[in-house]
Amino acid sequence: MDSVAPTLLTSAGLIGGFQTARATKNRPLGGAVLFAAGAGAFALWKRNAGAGRAAALTAGYLAAFGLSHPLAKKIGAWPSVYTVTAATAVASLVFGRKR
Repeated sequence: MDSVAPTLLTSAGLIGGFQTARATKNRPLGGAVLFAAGAGAFALWKRNAGAGRAAALTAGYLAAFGLSHPLAKKIGAWPSVYTVTAATAVASLVFGRKR
């Protein structure tokens, strides 16, 4: 169950950050949502899987955010967000478990 919480946080960060930026037309506010969720997930990953894995998973989370932009040009905004969210969730569940 400990691996589910950071997975939910990252999913909320990616989806919620995008929706916040889109709904408010305030990209920094969406970034704040992304950041807050990522910081929370990092803390949980660090406790569960160690600092190294937490850093790698956080890098993957940020990379997913970055990759969602060019992917959106190919498949659309929401499908892109859902795709990178799914990939991040799988990585979190597989690598974010207790040691």
